[in-house]
Amino acid sequence: MNLQRLSRLLWALTLVALPVTSFKYMPFMGSGTIVRPLALYPLVLLMAVLALRQLRGERIFRWPGATTILFMFGLSALGATLLGDLLAPIPLFGVEYWDRALRAIITLVIGVMFFLAAVWMHQEEEDLIFSVRWMMVGLAASIVWGIIQFIGLNTENRDLLNEIQQTFSIRGTVKNRRVSGFAYEPSWLASQLVAIYMPWLIAALMTGLATLPKLAFKNRLWRIWEPILLLGAILLMFMTYSRSGLATLAGITALTALMFGRENVQRAWGWFRAGFNRQPGGGPMAQIKALGSRALILLTLMMILAGAAAYLADHEYISRIWTTDTSDFWKYMTRISFSPRLSYWIGAMAAFDENPITGVGLGASSFRIYANLPDQVLVGVPEITQALDQEFFPNPKNLYFRLLSETGLIGFSLFMAFWLALLAQAMSLLHSPKPVMRFLSVAGMITIGGLFLQAVSLDSFALPEFWVNIGMLAGLTGAARQVS
Repeated sequence: MNLQRLSRLLWALTLVALPVTSFKYMPFMGSGTIVRPLALYPLVLLMAVLALRQLRGERIFRWPGATTILFMFGLSALGATLLGDLLAPIPLFGVEYWDRALRAIITLVIGVMFFLAAVWMHQEEEDLIFSVRWMMVGLAASIVWGIIQFIGLNTENRDLLNEIQQTFSIRGTVKNRRVSGFAYEPSWLASQLVAIYMPWLIAALMTGLATLPKLAFKNRLWRIWEPILLLGAILLMFMTYSRSGLATLAGITALTALMFGRENVQRAWGWFRAGFNRQPGGGPMAQIKALGSRALILLTLMMILAGAAAYLADHEYISRIWTTDTSDFWKYMTRISFSPRLSYWIGAMAAFDENPITGVGLGASSFRIYANLPDQVLVGVPEITQALDQEFFPNPKNLYFRLLSETGLIGFSLFMAFWLALLAQAMSLLHSPKPVMRFLSVAGMITIGGLFLQAVSLDSFALPEFWVNIGMLAGLTGAARQVS
């Protein structure tokens, strides 16, 4: 096998393995690390192969402009970490500053590896179609396993599911009926769906580009796989009961309708209204059919919305949001299971106050969180008490607060500039004459919009969803500009 085929095989394995985020067999990651992407194994081999091809001149790495900003962010984060050592935080649970700092640096390196591999592997248009197809294999596996989990969790088969889950993951199924798929927890699965998979499926439907092979039936080719996978991803999202995931799904749906669906919405509204007008030359029966079709569509939409609302309201984790008394703010936050996350945000921002320009260094916000928790959560919040008893090392659980507290205004500004530069690249391709580039544009904008929303609830640099899609965007747009 030549190096080109080997690199494609390793990249395909990386994409298929993306759903498994807490792989059990990674002894070098340390027992306290929960972000353990299975895709890291083929990714490391892929980077070695690509480096060898670079040395041979076979696969030249083209340096996109956004990568320069990312490189500047990396340098600023490293500088902030070196300066953070001067602040000398008190060890927490016997853990020293550089133990956390080195772990945080490694997670950033892992994330950047995902990004650079995606850039490197997307120099031509056919590279994008190849990647999307293999990516959907991983999604299909997640949907199948998610459905099996949903059935098992609702038929008293949790013990069997736990045994299966723990053969590859450091954690079994969660305690309630929420589906986590191959991920560590349901919110991670939801993040994968909205930040990795759904953007490509939505873009395929919006642009009309067929990314998956069509199904031959009665001498005709039928495009069914993208709609089926998108429907499966949406159903899987509801099975997670992830509030952040559902909010992000609503956000990217609104974004898609606002930016790309105006003409389609106007066309659909015009067709709907036409059904209430007198049908020329059709007689009463044509009028009845026109009205009946509109009524059927309206009734179907109402049933779908009512069913979705009833499904979510049936789960107390969701319904507590609107059924809990709001007279006491902290009691309300505790009741809806949001007070620990909010407390971690507040504690992390104490680190930002300590050094707002460069922050306290990668990983070092954790040393400040417990000491700066609000008094209201120190009693009466079981999750905080349990975390302290188990000597759990806290995280900000919010990428924005983490960037501000650990890399300061400098690092935060550079990382946001990195995302905005990629967004500008995606928008510049929207009216490209090439269908593949328009497809990339729509998927890129939806991805970045989803990342801006998901960053509110996730903070680990090692999660692939923060890097893969935008790396594909950066690679192909950078290659196209250098060729032109």
